[in-house]
Amino acid sequence: MSDQIKFIMDSLNKEPFRKNYNLITFDSLEPMQLLQVLSDVLAEIDPKQLVDIREEMPEQTAKRMLSLLGILKYKPSGNATDMSTFRQGLVIGSKPVIYPVLHWLLQRTNELKKRAYLARFLIKLEVPSEFLQDETVADTNKQYEELMEAFKTLHKEYEQLKTSGFSTAEIRKDISAMEEEKDQLIKRVEHLKKRVETAQNHQWMLKIARQLRVEKEKEEYLAQQKQEQKNQLFHAVQRLQRVENQLKSMRQAAADAKPESLMKRLEEEIKFNLYMVTEKFPKELENKKKELHFLQKVVSEPAMGHSDLLELESKINEINTEINQLIEKKMMRNEPIEGKLSLYRQQASIISRKKEAKAEELQETKEKLASLEREASVKRNQTREFDGTEVLKGDEFKRYVNKLRSKSTDFKKKHQIIAELNAEFGLLQRTEELLKQRHENIQQQLQTIEEKKGISGYSYTQEELERVSALKSEVDEMKGRTLDDMSEMVKKLYSLVSEKKSALASVIKELRQLRQKCQELTQECDEKKSQYDSCAAGLESNRSKLEQEVRRLREECLQEESRYHYTNCMIKNLEVQLHRATEEMKAYISSDQQEKRKAIREQYTKNTAEQENLGKKLREKQKVVRESHGPNMKQAKMWRDLEQLMECKKQCFLKQQSQTSIGQVIQEGGEDRLIL
Repeated sequence: MSDQIKFIMDSLNKEPFRKNYNLITFDSLEPMQLLQVLSDVLAEIDPKQLVDIREEMPEQTAKRMLSLLGILKYKPSGNATDMSTFRQGLVIGSKPVIYPVLHWLLQRTNELKKRAYLARFLIKLEVPSEFLQDETVADTNKQYEELMEAFKTLHKEYEQLKTSGFSTAEIRKDISAMEEEKDQLIKRVEHLKKRVETAQNHQWMLKIARQLRVEKEKEEYLAQQKQEQKNQLFHAVQRLQRVENQLKSMRQAAADAKPESLMKRLEEEIKFNLYMVTEKFPKELENKKKELHFLQKVVSEPAMGHSDLLELESKINEINTEINQLIEKKMMRNEPIEGKLSLYRQQASIISRKKEAKAEELQETKEKLASLEREASVKRNQTREFDGTEVLKGDEFKRYVNKLRSKSTDFKKKHQIIAELNAEFGLLQRTEELLKQRHENIQQQLQTIEEKKGISGYSYTQEELERVSALKSEVDEMKGRTLDDMSEMVKKLYSLVSEKKSALASVIKELRQLRQKCQELTQECDEKKSQYDSCAAGLESNRSKLEQEVRRLREECLQEESRYHYTNCMIKNLEVQLHRATEEMKAYISSDQQEKRKAIREQYTKNTAEQENLGKKLREKQKVVRESHGPNMKQAKMWRDLEQLMECKKQCFLKQQSQTSIGQVIQEGGEDRLIL
């Protein structure tokens, strides 16, 4: 508890509170002051909480603080009864309740600021269901939810940008590069527009091209949907085949249910599964965890520039050189014991690698076997669907095998021919490289000769002219092809449009009839709606008038009730005063002395006489004190002087005991004498 108070006090003495508390002053704070400190801390988290609690009711203060603590997800320790005590302690400003709250708030101020900021926009307002039946209220509520979701996405993007580490300079460079690319694209588009505008009916052609692009996008979307449905169908077929294979294997196991074979199979499966669970899977899991940790570390770090990458490469090179040096030193030592151990280690590592490789091979073979079984079942089903016949058996299968063998021999011969052709291809590649080198040497010699003759660049320009002419011819061919393609496209589009028109003619007729019906129904709906609106407006006006009259009558009733109660109270007060006055008159007029003594007048006169006597006594005491003040002060001074004298004697006596060698004090006849 003391550490908690010390932390709270240190935090309140720092920015932005500056309270300048110490342990005594903080512990001596009254409940109202402690509540004000808590309110100031909450105001630092949420500026709306900046309130002077002296100007606020205690219930409102407790409600405000509890609502904010609920938003900040503060959980007091204890059960429901402790929650009630927590609320009571918060109302009365109890220290055992407020100290933990302050400690929790001051420990995580920045996090709670963020939570309070998000709560302003993400706490959903609950609208009653009867109000949501109204269209305007439902639309506004839907817009409110959409805006809330948009705020969530924007805040996530903002947090990611804060932690991403992108610099503004790089972003500005990217923006400038993108603007340059945009300008270039605009120029290219304008250039293409100018080229297209020269053609006839270019607007119509552009429109058709736009429609073609839209249709292609639709076609791509439909193809994507078709592919997704195919994938789903394929997965469903695979699941079915897997289940059928499992059923088949279970039936085979039940058919060959010998105890010895079952035990051997189970032992092999148990050994394999034990190896996979105890050795292979833990290693793979550890490697995956390391990779995940490394990737998380890479993601959490800010974006690296070219200079950072160069530094990392230099560090990697330095570490590699150090590793090589250490390996060389170890090789130079060449200790025999370590050599023997290294042999054993190598053998163990080789065996473990072989074991892992065999396990992987076994896993792969199992997967291949499962896939082959699936393929075989698919092929069987296909053959049944196509021919309605079963798989080949007996002599037919032998003939089929002989055919396959003959085909395999043909395949081997063809494979040998392909290998020879590949060897020839390698030789031709090598000759091509040699010829290219010779060509480069000849080109260099030709350039030197041209420079000597003064016609440098002649061969290069000739080659460029030939290449440009070839490109020009290709471009001309492409233009002719594009024009032909466009004309064919236009014809196809015409035919498609005519087909669509003929197909849509009947639909358009039905649509016209439906439109007429829709217009008639909309007219009827508008008429009914206008009648309903007028009736609703009349009822609403009558209801508002009645409500105003009821409100006015209630106010008058309340005013009359308040007047009635006020007059009753005044009558009762006057009756009490009248009763006291009659009793006083009776006591004052009566001849009985005891009754007179009970009268208020007699009591007041008696009290005034007593007070006057007391005042006289006090004045006499004051006079005596004034007269004896001077002598008393002198006597007090004499006592102080006597006290100083006795203190001096005491000091002298102590000095006498400590300095006996210097002198001796002798007392004779009530006097002290110092003898040196």
